[in-house]
Amino acid sequence: MKLHSNIIGEDTPFIILHGFLGMGDNWKTLGKKYSELGYQVHMIDQRNHGRSPHSNNFSYQLLSDDLFEYCTTHQLTNIILLGHSMGGKTAMHFACEHSNIVTKLIIADIAPKYYAPHHQDILDSLQALDFSEITSRSDAENELKNYIKDTGTRLFLLKNLYRKTKTEFGLRINLQILNKKVNEIGKALDDKARYVGNTLFLSGENSNYILEEDLPLIQFHFPNAQIQKITKSGHWLHAENPVEFFKYSSKFIKNP
Repeated sequence: MKLHSNIIGEDTPFIILHGFLGMGDNWKTLGKKYSELGYQVHMIDQRNHGRSPHSNNFSYQLLSDDLFEYCTTHQLTNIILLGHSMGGKTAMHFACEHSNIVTKLIIADIAPKYYAPHHQDILDSLQALDFSEITSRSDAENELKNYIKDTGTRLFLLKNLYRKTKTEFGLRINLQILNKKVNEIGKALDDKARYVGNTLFLSGENSNYILEEDLPLIQFHFPNAQIQKITKSGHWLHAENPVEFFKYSSKFIKNP
């Protein structure tokens, strides 16, 4: 599958994978900062997200395979790989399968464990959007307000809104398949998967995605992992505290 990406900068390849219902553009600001450090930053849209192709099939194995195809097509080796949430699970899977390609791994607010489905309210709210009635972005936001009270979450979801035609809006995500395959999102990393390269787990101080009890499992799969909390942030730690996120991630990638 030919993935869409936004590539900025030169030299060492640095791949960024967004989370569930996101897209590479979510990382534009931080991506630019990484490129200024001397990296060629690839902000990728994963399948069924952003501008990448839609497919009826969706799993971490496929997302990892898509990334391998992308690296092959772009002749990328010795990459730094960063993934947030769902993208973090893809990154874990990929690094364990293709450790010869990944020199450093950064995982943002996700553990290798199983997560019970918890996105249904958001998916239901997006499915409730009636695009025959929506004529503007504010119409869509007003509709979402009935389901999602948090402004930040609404704005994040509305990044998926685009004009299909001059008179009709739509969503870039493949909502039907993502809703059907939502159980795939929470799946744990395979029991035997291991990546022994340098790894940094960043967790949001106010997030419950990485708990103290998850540390032994992280160390089992990633024996050279270090874990750092990002203060004043929840699950969207890179958006809520980008200064601290950049500080710790850039220090990690710059250290030999």
